Amino acid sequence: MSESESSARSVCDPEELKTLFLFEKLEPAQLEALCEQGRVEEFGPGPVYTEGAPATCFYVLIEGTVVLTRRSGGEEVEVERTSQPGVYAGAWQAYLGDRVPQVYNNSLRVTVPSRFYVLDAEKLSTLMREWFPMALHLLEGLFFGFQNTQNAVAQRERLLALGSLSAGLTHELNNPAAAAVRATATLRERVAGMRHKLGMIGAGNWDRVDLETLVRIQEDAADRVGKAPDLSPLETGDAEDAVGEWLEESGIDGGWDIAPNFVAAGIDVEWLTRVKESVPASVLEGAVRWLNYTVETELLMNEIADSTTRVSTLVGAAKQYSQMDRAPYQTVDIHELLKSTIVMLHNKFGDGVQLVKDFDRTLPKISVYAAELNQVWTNLIDNALQAMGGHGTLTVRTAREGDRMLVEIGDTGPGVPEEIRSRIFEPFFTTKAVGEGTGLGLDISWRIVVNRHHGDLRVVSAPGDTRFQVLLPFDDAEEAS
Repeated sequence: MSESESSARSVCDPEELKTLFLFEKLEPAQLEALCEQGRVEEFGPGPVYTEGAPATCFYVLIEGTVVLTRRSGGEEVEVERTSQPGVYAGAWQAYLGDRVPQVYNNSLRVTVPSRFYVLDAEKLSTLMREWFPMALHLLEGLFFGFQNTQNAVAQRERLLALGSLSAGLTHELNNPAAAAVRATATLRERVAGMRHKLGMIGAGNWDRVDLETLVRIQEDAADRVGKAPDLSPLETGDAEDAVGEWLEESGIDGGWDIAPNFVAAGIDVEWLTRVKESVPASVLEGAVRWLNYTVETELLMNEIADSTTRVSTLVGAAKQYSQMDRAPYQTVDIHELLKSTIVMLHNKFGDGVQLVKDFDRTLPKISVYAAELNQVWTNLIDNALQAMGGHGTLTVRTAREGDRMLVEIGDTGPGVPEEIRSRIFEPFFTTKAVGEGTGLGLDISWRIVVNRHHGDLRVVSAPGDTRFQVLLPFDDAEEAS
């Protein structure tokens, strides 16, 4: 909706304008010029202009009551309500011309019959340039200087976050990659040992039946590796002692060294006893060592598979996090974005942080700027981890709240003091030490959630329970402007 049509003009009185703090220092000739250039309009209760519409007029309240609102999460949030004569709203950035979008950044309505001094945006720009050239230059410098500073620091914060994530990802990738390299080298040695042992078996006095029995036992041993149970450290120690004693009593030289391999493969004393009963006593030790090579080879291949799977998972998470090769605005499962962010930040968790994921999997997919929301999750999770100082519980929760999706990042840190809660989303506001934070993380998050997605970002905090809540509308299927 554009400017309200439910208005009526009245006489513009220079003396009345002079009573408004905005014009009280103007000369009589300037006040006369204002009346010539502008007009006084009376509005009945209702809207005057609407957020997002072209900003064509500048309004100064003479008498009445105004309410300013901004859209957030599909709802109108009241920003200010006042009856103070002289307050102004509307196209106050007209002096910047086409260098900024000339649209209303809020909505204005009146609750009682109200009068305004109204000036067209183009005339406001002209008057400011003619009457206050020095002040205009100062305002332009202040506006664009602040904007440039904010953009530069925001870009640096994104680069710092990217560097931190890259370092963490490199560390996470290095561990499984190094494990795979070590396992491959060991596997090469074991395969060489198996070839040597196979040559010895071929040159020995093995008959066909014994060899067939050994092959069946070998296949059974390999099969047991994939079905090995998960044992506790205590259970593992007891099992290794039992297998080691059996091997020693059976005359197997160095049996205690190979017992851990058999236990890891799910091989116990009972199974080994059946092996002993199936082969001649003269070849038992050779058979056991052959089985050890088989088991160790299978374990090493499992280790390589696990390591390469971990690398693939991390690369997939990085691709999901960055939304590489994907459209900026897309329909996604919000849980996949959260999971990829958690994987990217896992290196920062440490041993003292417990992660709790409380996901409502019945939630539908949602249309969002996926990469930008990943930046929001990064900022909120990183702040939570810093607040807890390496010890506590991080809770990531999703739920339905009316017609919106709730994503909640909770921590058990000291909380956000009540006296600063109203300021934490302001640009450059930070409680961190100099050099440790730019104060733009929450500001960027707020703009992504509120401006880009028409959602809401709020905080609920008490010592030991701080929750940042992101609310995203389900029905916002159109790409935000």
